[in-house]
Amino acid sequence: MRIVLLGAPGSGKGTQGKRLAEKYGIPQISTGDLLRASVAAKTRLGRQAKAAMDAGQLVSDDIVVGLIRERLNEPDTANGFILDGFPRNLAQAEALDAMLDEIGKPLQVALLIDVDFDILMKRLTGRRTCESCGQMYNIYTSPPKVEGRCDKCGGRLVQRADDNEETIRKRLEVYEEQTMPLIAYYREQGKLHSIEGEGDIDDIFARIVTHLEGVQ
Repeated sequence: MRIVLLGAPGSGKGTQGKRLAEKYGIPQISTGDLLRASVAAKTRLGRQAKAAMDAGQLVSDDIVVGLIRERLNEPDTANGFILDGFPRNLAQAEALDAMLDEIGKPLQVALLIDVDFDILMKRLTGRRTCESCGQMYNIYTSPPKVEGRCDKCGGRLVQRADDNEETIRKRLEVYEEQTMPLIAYYREQGKLHSIEGEGDIDDIFARIVTHLEGVQ
């Protein structure tokens, strides 16, 4: 199964990707993780990526696609893979498709975890983390028993600086602007599977698996 995950910040695609990786025995490949690992290992592409980042520039699509190509040469991708975090726009999707066609591993599924904008806002602005033990809460959907205090250790709950409404609204607007063309792109290829991403995590996962059962 060769899958690319699409979904806004807060949609839960990372969680569902992890569960899919376990179910199908294929790796979930995060481009952010690939970049960090290659920079740390000082590979050729890692050095190029570091030079761009040190200069305050974005890492080029060519470098990211090259990192993905290298990762897909590893034996654990023989039965498939789940790409998370790339592509983010149409140019990246086209570059990725060209590379995957070259190595004979074209995408089978573009899996969109679709969640209403207002629900995403609540999920993201409502996040709170215990500064002592790291336990996470959401003041709207999974609040602590005592406001502002962790159920586990009694530590203080804090909100990340970038989880404010203005910052999140901008992130979601950028996502929508860049991703809408991607949705159309994969729909035209007949690869788009849109899953309602609201409700219980187990129910969402069951819906995804049902959709994937018919994919060849």
